[in-house]
Amino acid sequence: MPSKPAPKSPKKTVAVRSLEQERHREIEEEELEEGLEDTFPASDPVSITSSAIPGSPAKPAKAVPGTKPRKK
Repeated sequence: MPSKPAPKSPKKTVAVRSLEQERHREIEEEELEEGLEDTFPASDPVSITSSAIPGSPAKPAKAVPGTKPRKK
């Protein structure tokens, strides 16, 4: 027996096309949001503050007994 060809799908209505476009936009927005979440630390603005504490340089340590002094 010969097989019957699949019935042709009816043309999409304006409402169906609109729904498909809306779903496509939602998927794109979800993908964008996920991508932003995955790169969150990199998306933070650069900090321009310094964490260094100003002050004078540390004084050289005294010689430890049993070691040779450094040559200058």
